[in-house]
Amino acid sequence: MERTIYNEEQKLFQQSVRDFVAKEITPNNAKWEKAQMVSRDSWLKFGEAGFLCMQIDEEYGGLGIKDFRYNAIITEELGRTGAAGPAVGYPLHSDIVTPYIDHYGNEATKKKYLPNLISGEWIAAIAMTEPSAGSDLQNIRTTAVDKGDYYLVNGSKTFITNGYLSDVVVTAVKTDPTKGAKGTSLLLLDTSMKGLTKGKPFEKIGLHAQDTCELFFENVEVPKANLLGKEGEGFKYMMTELSQERLLVGLSAIAAAEGVLEKTVQYTKERMAFGKPIAELQNTRFKLAEVATEVTIGRSFADRCVELHTEKKLDQSTASMCKYWLTDLQGKAADECLQLHGGYGYIWEYAVARAWADARVQRIYAGTNEIMKELIARNVLK
Repeated sequence: MERTIYNEEQKLFQQSVRDFVAKEITPNNAKWEKAQMVSRDSWLKFGEAGFLCMQIDEEYGGLGIKDFRYNAIITEELGRTGAAGPAVGYPLHSDIVTPYIDHYGNEATKKKYLPNLISGEWIAAIAMTEPSAGSDLQNIRTTAVDKGDYYLVNGSKTFITNGYLSDVVVTAVKTDPTKGAKGTSLLLLDTSMKGLTKGKPFEKIGLHAQDTCELFFENVEVPKANLLGKEGEGFKYMMTELSQERLLVGLSAIAAAEGVLEKTVQYTKERMAFGKPIAELQNTRFKLAEVATEVTIGRSFADRCVELHTEKKLDQSTASMCKYWLTDLQGKAADECLQLHGGYGYIWEYAVARAWADARVQRIYAGTNEIMKELIARNVLK
């Protein structure tokens, strides 16, 4: 089905991103998986190409491109590759973390941090999840005590994407533990601050090139100037920004599903069994037909969500639908495609094995799919 979401200029941009990814990302993926992180050199190259934080105004070093479809293209092209480190880390840096600084940071904060985030010299992470809270962001326990000129931060965060390489971390804290969600604030922390330490990257089922780790805060002194927005408004800010995060996860999911389907179609044409390509076997053909149909449906919904978000009309419920349904689809597509590879599908050097393992976490982070259903249900039943 022909896509109509992108104009000619955006299609040219899409090809430039695809060419860059083929040259600079895909060949290095295996090396990054062994290192458990993407190289800093790759971050710098991505920034030099103008692919990081494109929406940031030119006065801070960005391109000032406000049309979200350009951001969507980058997420899609990275998602299709199967190189999960950059596919997760780069969009999170550009489209999830940086907007908090752009939208809620004061002018001095923007001038200090944004140029280095745009260039890729600094790497950004966001620290919401805690060992005891999970998806329950209202009950985080990391505290920030007002000490006059600074906040004294104590606590810990876990499952932090880009965590080990991070230079800048948007951190959810409790400035008033007695007020629940209304006592939550956002602080911008430099990982060079005394008292902030990082755990080793987790050994994960998938996303082997993604440097996910824990962060620990022991009497970290954070200047008052690093408060994002107003004290006590952090939970509201997170709820506002989470729709874009969930859309991005959905976009990466549908792109990954398209990528693994494309590779599997090619494999079935080449793999011989019973004297002929397995693409000629009825079960193979029917399975490919099923996956292709569902992926096409998913792509149509994803494109509509991008259009809505570009028009600033994407509501939380629809973003939750996007995240939940497309990540479920990604897992199903990867599983069906792995089955068509037979025993080879379980071998890590085959892209389908990576796709299957990397897909699983998509249903967990950015709010579990169970949380997504709860948010959808609230809208349905209101």
